[in-house]
Amino acid sequence: MSTTLRDLLQLPEHPAALHDSALVMIDCQNTYREGVMRLDGVEEALRAAARLLARARTAGIPIFHIMHDGGAGSPYDVHAEIGQISREVAPLPGEPVIVKSFPNAFVQTDLDEQLRQVSRRDLVLTGFMTHMCVNSTARGAFNLGYRPTVVADATATRSLPGPTGVPVPSDTLSAAALAAIADLFGLVVPKSDAIPD
Repeated sequence: MSTTLRDLLQLPEHPAALHDSALVMIDCQNTYREGVMRLDGVEEALRAAARLLARARTAGIPIFHIMHDGGAGSPYDVHAEIGQISREVAPLPGEPVIVKSFPNAFVQTDLDEQLRQVSRRDLVLTGFMTHMCVNSTARGAFNLGYRPTVVADATATRSLPGPTGVPVPSDTLSAAALAAIADLFGLVVPKSDAIPD
């Protein structure tokens, strides 16, 4: 069995309790439910994200909603219905919404500052796309000293062209992205029930 860098560095093997964490909902936008950016497994992932969000609200922990802004006319137009956060996981009053322009939600946003204000270093990450903004944000969080945990079934992605021209199926791409995160940058759990209350 392969050894991860986390094992070699003796980093934590188990996620922090939910009540000690902050939840970061990454790009849970209508963008990914229709049209050219529709993701494989997106509806199932949204349902899993909604269950996690409900748990977080019950626990009373800080919740941050991230939106990607790609500009007017794009699938990420935050001023159009396509770019809005999906109804099932829409923010409640008082839950911060942070708009970003880069895959890493910490780049040119105040996410780090807001997390420092609520004194949370353990993060639970969910959202889209597994290989892009979830991956980038997990790495960014680690580089800033946070301890991210990614909930695998509350993420999704799409198939991509491979370097040799052979398509990389979405499930393969997702598994590779999650394995890369779990090698060093954060913990990956299959479902949110692996995170204790």
